[in-house]
Amino acid sequence: MATIEERRHSAAHLTARAVQNVFEDVQVDIGPATSDGFYYDFDLPHRITPEDFGKIEAEIKRLIALDEPFVRKVVTREECAKMLEGQTYKLDRLSDIPEGEDISTYTVGDYAEMCRGPHVAHSSEIGVVKLMRVAGSYYRGDEHNKMLQRIYGIVGTDQAEIDAIIAREEEAKRRDHRRLGVELDLFHLDPEDPGQVFWHPKGWSIYVTLQEYMRKKLVKDGYQEVNTPALMPRSLWERSGHWDHYKQNMFITESEKRIFAVKPMNCPGALEIFNSRMRSYKDLPLRLAEFGHCARNEPSGTLHGIMRVRGFVQDDAHIICTEEQIEEEVAKFCRLLKDVYKDFGFDKNLVVKLSTMPEDHVGDESTWRHAEASLAAACKACEMDYEIQPGEGAFYGPKLEFTLIDALGRPWQCGTIQLDYQLPSAERLNAEYIGPDGQKHHPVMLHRAVLGSLERFIGILIEHYAGAFPFWLSPEQIRILPVSDKALGYAHSVRDALAAEGFRVEVDSSAEKLGAKIRLATVEKVPYQIVVGPRDEAVGTVSVRARGEGDLGAMKIEELIGKLKKEI
Repeated sequence: MATIEERRHSAAHLTARAVQNVFEDVQVDIGPATSDGFYYDFDLPHRITPEDFGKIEAEIKRLIALDEPFVRKVVTREECAKMLEGQTYKLDRLSDIPEGEDISTYTVGDYAEMCRGPHVAHSSEIGVVKLMRVAGSYYRGDEHNKMLQRIYGIVGTDQAEIDAIIAREEEAKRRDHRRLGVELDLFHLDPEDPGQVFWHPKGWSIYVTLQEYMRKKLVKDGYQEVNTPALMPRSLWERSGHWDHYKQNMFITESEKRIFAVKPMNCPGALEIFNSRMRSYKDLPLRLAEFGHCARNEPSGTLHGIMRVRGFVQDDAHIICTEEQIEEEVAKFCRLLKDVYKDFGFDKNLVVKLSTMPEDHVGDESTWRHAEASLAAACKACEMDYEIQPGEGAFYGPKLEFTLIDALGRPWQCGTIQLDYQLPSAERLNAEYIGPDGQKHHPVMLHRAVLGSLERFIGILIEHYAGAFPFWLSPEQIRILPVSDKALGYAHSVRDALAAEGFRVEVDSSAEKLGAKIRLATVEKVPYQIVVGPRDEAVGTVSVRARGEGDLGAMKIEELIGKLKKEI
C-alpha cells in the first residue's frame, strides 16, 4: 500500500504533466511532497491563477483514471539529458549530480522525470487531488534568479478527506502567527529589514517569560549560564570548520584589516570558555547554557514570519563531558525535554528520531557505533520510543531529534541533542582536560536545545494556542474593567494589589461602555476580566470573568489571588 508521501509526490508529477498538457511552452523545475501536500514549480508564458485550477484538476483526474504505472529506470547522464531535452531547469539540476552517481528516472505514460522517488505503483493509487493556491518562488530560492510559479496542492483518499484537509487549512489561516502577531500587537516585520523581528511590549513579555521559565529549569538541572561575543574572528571559524562549511550563511565584516563574522551558532564560544583554563575530569560534565543571539544569512525567499528568520536566539547549551558520561547526560536531557514539553501540552505525541552515521562523516566507524548506542540507550532509559533515520546524522556525530505535534496535528521539529567528537579535537579547537591518569584527554561535546529558536517556538505557540496563551505565559493576564469613572480609583487599587503579587494586569480606563470593554478584552484573548463597580468597592469584592468559562461570580481579592497563584 502506498504511503501518503508517495501519493503526494506522485500527485506532484501528475500535476506537472497536466500543466504541460493544458498550457504551451511549459518549463518544469521540481515538485516534492511536503508535510501537508505537495508543490510544483513552473515557468510558462501564461500567468496561472486559481481560475485555471478547474481545468488542471480535470486533467489530473483524467490522468489518475488511466491507472498508468510509475516506472523507475536508472539511466546514464547522456540518456537523462536526452530525456530532458528542452527542459532548461531540469538540465541545470542534472548538472548537480556528481559524476559516476546513478541517475534515477520515473516515467508515467508519456511523462518522464529525473527523480529519486519513491512513487505509487499505479496512478489510481493517488486518490483525489485538489489544487490550493499559486505563489511566486525564485529558482533555487535565490532572489537573483527568475521567479517561477509554484502551485500547491493536497491529496486525499476521497472527497470527504479533501474537505477535512481544507477545513484544517482554513483553521491554520485563522491561527497564522503573522496575522495574530499584528492583531494582538505582539511584533512586526519590516520589509526593509527582512528576517528581523521587532518585538512589541506584549510580544516581548512572552519572550522574556519563556526565557525566564527555561532559566529556572536549567538551574535545577545543573547548567551555568554564559554569554559569548556576537562577533568572532575568521581564525576561530576556520579552526572550528564553519568557515569552510558554512561561510555562505554568515554575515561577515572587517575591522582594522581583520575579518570577523556574526556568529551563526554558539558552540565555538562555549569551547573558548572551556579552554580559558585547564580543566580536570572532576569538573565534568560542564553544562554551559547560552541565550546567545545568532544571525544566519538565509535567502529572503525562505523567510517565513518569525518561524524562519535571520536573527534569532536559541535556548542553547553545550555539555562538555567524558565519553563514559554520554549516556547519562543524554538521558538527563531527555527527561528535561519531556518535562518542558509537558508544561506546554506537547508530551502526548512526541516523535523521537535517531539519526545515524552519514556517508560523508569524520571519525572512525567504531566511535560512531558507540555514540549511536549511547543515544539509543538514553532513549530507552527515559521510556522514549524512537525511529531510526539511517545516514541522517551530522558529519561530526549522530543526533536525536524531537518533533512535537500541535493542535492541528502538524509536526514541528524543535528539540535536538547532537554528539560531537570533532569540535573539541586537536584538529579543531583542541579542548583538553586532565584525566584520573594525570594525562590530557579530549572531551566529547553535546550540542542541545529544547525549544530551539525562541522566535520559532513562540510562532508555534501562537498558532497552537490560536493566540489564547495559557495564563502563566499571557502578556496581559488580567484586565480590570471599571463600570464607570466612579470605580476608577477602586480599579487602580485592585490593579496595584494584583501587580504586587507579580501578575501582569492593566486597567481599561476608556470611556467605552462595559459591554464594549468585555468584547475588546475577549477579542484580545485576555485570560481574566475583572469587573469592578461602586458596589464591589463597598464590600471589597471583584466580579471575575474567565476566558472560556464565562462569569465566575464575585470574589474577595485575596480569594482571587489564591486562585490565580494555584493556576500558575
